[in-house]
Amino acid sequence: MKTLTISVLSKGSGHHTVACHLDATLRSGTLACLIGRNGTGKSTLLRTLGGFLPPLHGRVSIGGEEISSMARGPLSRLVSVVLTHRPDVRQLTVAEVVALGRTPYTGLWGTLSANDERIVSESIGTVGISHLAERHIGTLSDGECQKVMIAKALAQQTSVILLDEPTAFLDYPSKRETLLLMRRIAASGKAVLLSTHDMEMALRLADTLWLMTSSHKLLCGSRDYLHDSLASEQLLAE
Repeated sequence: MKTLTISVLSKGSGHHTVACHLDATLRSGTLACLIGRNGTGKSTLLRTLGGFLPPLHGRVSIGGEEISSMARGPLSRLVSVVLTHRPDVRQLTVAEVVALGRTPYTGLWGTLSANDERIVSESIGTVGISHLAERHIGTLSDGECQKVMIAKALAQQTSVILLDEPTAFLDYPSKRETLLLMRRIAASGKAVLLSTHDMEMALRLADTLWLMTSSHKLLCGSRDYLHDSLASEQLLAE
C-alpha cells in the first residue's frame, strides 16, 4: 500500500498562490475528510494532489515517488480521482463506465481480459449496484451516479482515491450511505481523501480531518485536536 505525502506545498493557478506551507500525510487504511469554508482552495488542493495541477513549489509524493515526475499512465495506476463535475456519459451503461477504470491497464481502445471483467464486476458489487449494471447512466439518480463513479475509481485499483464533494446534491440518506461506503473502502486498505461541506458526517465518520483555514493553511488531526481551529472557522454547530 502507498502513502500520499505533501511537503511544503504551494498550490494555485498560474502564478496565483491559493495556499502555501502545506504538510500532510495520508496513510493507507485511512478516511480523511477535507473541510473548510468556501473559497479556501479545497478543490484546487485535490486537483493538485491528483496531478491535474502542478504545485507552484514543493512536492507531492506517493510511496516516496514525486508525482510531477510521473507520466499520466503510471500516475493513474496509483491515484484515482472522482470530481464533482462528471463527464457526459449518459449513453453508456453502468458496466461500460466502470470499465473505463481499466483504461490505465488496457489503453483507451484496449480489450478487457477476463481478469479486467472480473475486477469491473467486483467493483460494481462493492458499491452495491450490481442490479444496475446494464442500465444507462442517463436513467440513474444522482446518488446512483455517484456510486458508479466510485466503482470506476475502484476498478482503477489505485492505492489512493481522491473525491471532490462526493455527497454534493445528494439527500441525507444518500450522503450517509456514500460516506459509510468510503469508510469501508478505506478500511480495506485504501488511502481515501474526500472534500465535503457536510460537517456533521465528516466529524462523525472520518478517521482524520484536513482543515483548510481561511488563512490558507492546512491543519490535520482529530476533531478534539482541531476543536479550537474548527470553532474559529465557525464550522462547529452551536
